[in-house]
Amino acid sequence: MDEHAASILKESDQMISRLQLLSVFFQEEVVYKIFLRSQVIHQLFADNPQLPIDKLELFHLQFTTSVIELLRKIKKSNEKNVTLIDDEIRLNREVIAKLNETLVNEQSFIAGKQRQALKINNSLRNLYEVLSDLTTDFPFVKNVSQFSARFAKDFYYTISSDQLAQLIDYDSGTVYANQYATIERKLMGLLCKYDFKTEFVYGLKSGTLIIEVYKFLDTGQYFLFYPARNLFLFCTPEELAGADFSGTSSEKVRMIQELAYKNDKLQSNAASVKTYIPAGIIRLLEENYAKIADIDFLNNLNNFDVQANILKSMLNTDML
Repeated sequence: MDEHAASILKESDQMISRLQLLSVFFQEEVVYKIFLRSQVIHQLFADNPQLPIDKLELFHLQFTTSVIELLRKIKKSNEKNVTLIDDEIRLNREVIAKLNETLVNEQSFIAGKQRQALKINNSLRNLYEVLSDLTTDFPFVKNVSQFSARFAKDFYYTISSDQLAQLIDYDSGTVYANQYATIERKLMGLLCKYDFKTEFVYGLKSGTLIIEVYKFLDTGQYFLFYPARNLFLFCTPEELAGADFSGTSSEKVRMIQELAYKNDKLQSNAASVKTYIPAGIIRLLEENYAKIADIDFLNNLNNFDVQANILKSMLNTDML
């Protein structure tokens, strides 16, 4: 075998190896059939030195090179799409992790609600004594604002600034006030009557300002605590109806489930997207395979350039 033929066979073997890798990647029947047929054509020339070796080179130039370039372009496009899917999966996982973290924190929040109610009840009892005895003692127990500082971001519900302003509006003639706190007179009377037994219901926030809502255990009546002014006022469920109560634990659980389901679908789709070949290109490859599988293919090789040009045109098509 002369050097020229050996060089063409070596290049042909490399070309077929690249085609084999692509057939394994795409797992598409027609691509695998093209690889096998190309291998048969290569072996035909390798086993029959009398055949014009330039025809093998022409075959690869007109057909195999274009097929490989086309499949590589599809592979690159698919991998870019898979990267986008992977990015979405990663972002969803980050959201799921944050939501799970808030659900874990919610157990601390639930336990903390009882402690916070106890702090407010004791502070109100102290305030009653300060107002009754006309002393200047500070009525609030230690760390009464620590609860909202820790949990307001994740567990307090959002209201508008107008809603907040309406909730904390009051008639100065209806309150007791000193340098430390302001409380509605009727509210103080009811607290005394029911021995300062209330429970924390939920928190509200508007920007950095917060309100805590409490309920009497015996009557079901509501009142609010506005820490920015140490203000205590009656409120009603109707007044609180404008709050955004989304983002509760059940809502977060639902979001976690939906995101996890979405990620499962995305991961499943990623596998098919990675190896996807448009139907139009599949049809073209099938047509080309039919031509190279024809027993008279080598005799008509010089007429194959039209089909090769169609393949090359696919490299710039919108079908990819």
